[in-house]
Formats: sequence, C-alpha cells, structure tokens
Amino acid sequence: MKIEEIDAIHYKNGDTENAKEKVVKDETITLTINGDISRSLSAIEDSLEEFTVGYLFNENMVNSMDSIKEIKVEGSQIYAEIDDTLLKTNETVLCSDSAGGWRSKIKTVNPVESDFQVKVEELIARIEELKDNAEIWQATGGTHVAGIVYKDQFIVKEDVSRHVAVDKVIGYGLLHDFDLSNSYVIYSGRMPADMVIKMTRAGVPILASNAAPANSGYNIAKKGNITLVGFLRGQRCNIYNNQNRVIF
Repeated sequence: MKIEEIDAIHYKNGDTENAKEKVVKDETITLTINGDISRSLSAIEDSLEEFTVGYLFNENMVNSMDSIKEIKVEGSQIYAEIDDTLLKTNETVLCSDSAGGWRSKIKTVNPVESDFQVKVEELIARIEELKDNAEIWQATGGTHVAGIVYKDQFIVKEDVSRHVAVDKVIGYGLLHDFDLSNSYVIYSGRMPADMVIKMTRAGVPILASNAAPANSGYNIAKKGNITLVGFLRGQRCNIYNNQNRVIF
C-alpha cells in the first residue's frame, strides 16, 4: 500500500474534531552500486528498477543501457552492477540531488541535439492530465508527480522526492526504448541546475513545469541546449532558451 491513514485533529474557525488523514507511505531505499557505492534516500517503494536506471544515467554513472549489467530489487534494497568506466573518471557527478548529504559540482554539460517540437496547446493539456493522474497526490498532497511523453505515450510516476519521480520516468523511457531526443518531461517542481542536468545526461530536449526555473537551471539549460517551460498554469506559460521547440 502506498497510502496509510493516521490520526489527526481538524481545526477550522475555532472548532476541532478528531479525524483520519491519508498520508503517503515512504520508505528508506538503499541503492548499492558495484557492491561499493551506497546511497540511501526516502522514496515510495514502487518502480524501483525504473528509478535505478534513471538515477544511473542522471548521475552520469552510465551513458548507455549496455553499461548496466544487472539490477536486482529486493524490497527496499537495490543492487546494481555497472561498467565502472565513468566512475573512474572525474566527469561523474555523484548525488547531484544532494542525497547523502552533499551536492557535487556539475563539471561537464553536453548539449542536447534535437529538432523536436511540441505545440503549446499540448503542454497546457498535459499539465492538467499530469494532475489528473497524480492519484497519491490527490489523496494525500504529499508527492511530486512527473511524466514523460513520447509519441502517443504518456507515463506518469509519483514520489515524495521530485528527483526520484523524474528518475523513474526517464528510467521507464530508457527501459522501453523511447527515443528520448524526441520526448519531453513534464513535472511538478522548480527547475534548478540539479534537475535540468538530468535532461542533458538523458538527452531529453524539453523540461516543462508548473513552477519556476532557478538561475542555475537556466544556465545549465543554455549550456545543454535544453528548452525550459515554466509557470505552466491554466492558459499561460513562459518559455526559456531555444524557444523554437515550442510551437505557438
């Protein structure tokens, strides 16, 4: 079960009453890579293979599916075996999402080459569809939600961490042979550097959100040739960098 009920007191206009409230059930997930590198984080115990694939790409530990030798999920424990070529270089950025208590510098940004375009009307429709598919968020208000769109496929994942939610959808796309250069990610949350860098490493040209970009995210978008769509709410949005990817 991803949702639990807990005791609470409702207060409104000076009155109180005992109540039951639904909350999202998160767990401490531990990812061990090559028996040596270990990362623990809070996440929903769901779609953990997808999360692992996305995490390995988004943290620059692998750059192809061939580099992933094995992923084994045992409850809240994940074991991954990978080709450690990138781990031996200075280009690997461990924990850009600050899991583990620190944030490493983003050392290299490779531009995404893609002629992909999307209509603004589709983005406006997708952000509403994203909310409609966020079942745990609707019940608890306690998750972030992310989606990846490829052709007519729209895959949605939720998690208590916005980073994990995005890792899950990117991992899904990689596992199901999506052409990520002709896809886009849409999610609920800000767009700082440590989120935008995920797009450059996975090769996704567009990141759209109902929230705002940070200056650090905009700078990474410029270096990585990523189009950011922010403040996607109602009938409005802002497009930052390579605006030609959005058709008005």
